[in-house]
Amino acid sequence: MSEFVLQQQNEAAAERQKPKEVIRRLVWKICIATLILMAIGSATRVMNAGLACPDWPLCYGELVPAKQMNLQVFLEWFHRLDAALIGVSAIALCGLSWWHRRFLPVWLPWASTFALFLIVFQGILGGLTVTELLRFDIVTAHLGMALLFFTTLLIIGTALTPYQGTGTAGKLPWVGLIATVFVYLQSLLGALVGSRWAVHQCFGGSQLCTVMYSHIAGLMPPTVVILAMVFICWRTPALHPALRRLANMAGGLLSLQILLGFATFRLHLQVEPLTVSHQTVGASLLGTLVVFTVLALRDSVSAEY
Repeated sequence: MSEFVLQQQNEAAAERQKPKEVIRRLVWKICIATLILMAIGSATRVMNAGLACPDWPLCYGELVPAKQMNLQVFLEWFHRLDAALIGVSAIALCGLSWWHRRFLPVWLPWASTFALFLIVFQGILGGLTVTELLRFDIVTAHLGMALLFFTTLLIIGTALTPYQGTGTAGKLPWVGLIATVFVYLQSLLGALVGSRWAVHQCFGGSQLCTVMYSHIAGLMPPTVVILAMVFICWRTPALHPALRRLANMAGGLLSLQILLGFATFRLHLQVEPLTVSHQTVGASLLGTLVVFTVLALRDSVSAEY
């Protein structure tokens, strides 16, 4: 009799976990799609394809502009297609979170609603980049909003991921948070450099050099904090292996990002794949730091119990 009751309890617990698992997988899929979207957006910018579709939300008044299709039109069109799919996925995420809210953490429906708000606002900014003819402040805000949406999804996904901390994280959540903020601000500076074509302006006519050099100087704070984070992780005994791996990954991505930035600078942004890789690796570094910070915070919280 007791075995039957235990089996019934296990089945009920598994049933309650299903919505959480479905949502967790959906969130990580949207995260990957968002990273791809940002890479495509970067390619669209460096290939001068931002206005390849002169209207919005359609392209040449059609869902699929077959007659006008070329590389530039395809980049802009596919960028919009990926954004639309992410928007639909965000609506599904929000709907599922509220529908199954009895079986989910109380914060999840509100977090998914916030993510939906961000992607709607991101869509509005996307339309304005076209209608306002790639105005630099709107283009910069467009990338900044994409990174904020990406960060929100990563926080949700990491918070839903099973994790048993060791209680040895110490001050690492604060170090990770500071590094995350610095990298986000540096990404915004990079977006401003790109949207104003500051590198070309500086080398071509000695204009906007302050913007370009601000981005270069802005590399120092996140570099120092990330290296400190890696060093602390190496020196912390019994640290959870996931935190140690994420710290090492952040250090590797930082090194790669510096090399890509140096190569992009030396080649005056003439090699498009380098520029796209620079932005994509930057977003990946930000994502790694977000995941590290959330797990380190969960580790610290587990130490209090």
